Amino acid sequence: MSSNILAMMLGVSTFLGALGLLALLWGLRTGQFDDQEKFLESAKYDTEEELKDAIALEKRKKKIIQKKKKKEEKNYSPPD
Repeated sequence: MSSNILAMMLGVSTFLGALGLLALLWGLRTGQFDDQEKFLESAKYDTEEELKDAIALEKRKKKIIQKKKKKEEKNYSPPD
């Protein structure tokens, strides 16, 4: 590789790294990562019934997806 290409690659990678660092610092400064209370509050009010409902909902979703896949397999016809 020529030194011009290496210098260009070094410059671009340094610029992108600095851009990423600035984005991280901006996020920290504006409070983009301050979700501690939300996480703790959501865990505090979870009950067994809510968790069981969530599991039942996930099972229903999986069954519906499986039914759709089976239906698509039955109705499959190759393209003309």
